[in-house]
Amino acid sequence: MESIKMETNNLNLWYGDKQALYDINLPVYKNKITALIGPSGCGKSTFLRCLNRLNDLITTVKIDGNVMLDGRNIYDEDVDVYDLRKRVGMVFQKPNPFAMSIYDNITFGPKIHGIKNKTELDKIVKWALKKAALWDEVKDELNKNALSLSGGQQQRLCIARTIAVKPEVILMDEPTSALDPISTLKIEDLMAELAKDYTIVVVTHNMQQASRISDYTGFFLMGKLIEFDKTEKIFLEPAHKETEDYISGRFG
Repeated sequence: MESIKMETNNLNLWYGDKQALYDINLPVYKNKITALIGPSGCGKSTFLRCLNRLNDLITTVKIDGNVMLDGRNIYDEDVDVYDLRKRVGMVFQKPNPFAMSIYDNITFGPKIHGIKNKTELDKIVKWALKKAALWDEVKDELNKNALSLSGGQQQRLCIARTIAVKPEVILMDEPTSALDPISTLKIEDLMAELAKDYTIVVVTHNMQQASRISDYTGFFLMGKLIEFDKTEKIFLEPAHKETEDYISGRFG
């Protein structure tokens, strides 16, 4: 039996008076890749940001319902948001390395969390870059500005920076949409490798990508979760006509 790492219970969200999510009940299974699909503006990215409370940064947002991480509601008042975001990391659509060296990008998070020992930081840098399949490409230029890397390398660096603080869950918001096909394939291979150690939730507009990389898929439409199941079932035998229409390209 697969264990649930996170789950949402009757999750609703409003931007001011406009409701963006309606009663979302979705399990996130441990060490699996869950893909979220659906047309633009359907609530996928909004939902993703609920999983590590990034929507807290928007003053007009109101949320009710629960988001459970290992059985505990992350919206409880006594939850430390910094600790939460260490446990639930985020990789964004556009690579966003800091304007500093490759080395300093990776050590930024560990330093914030109190690691100062140079030998330990060196180990973390090597480990994270190896995990992100970037070490061989940059090991001789760790002091180079991260912004000089290619788009695909920058995105892998952002993944390395995310895992450097040893999260348990990695959220990815269309991580390959700004990348060329070769870089996209590298990131997809990397996600499959990372899923051995991490739980991954990825928003994607690419149907082929969702079917290739994920174990489970949730289909969102107009702020509602229309269907959630094993990816194979969603793509081969969807239970809802809206899901079938979207997957077959009739709309979206």
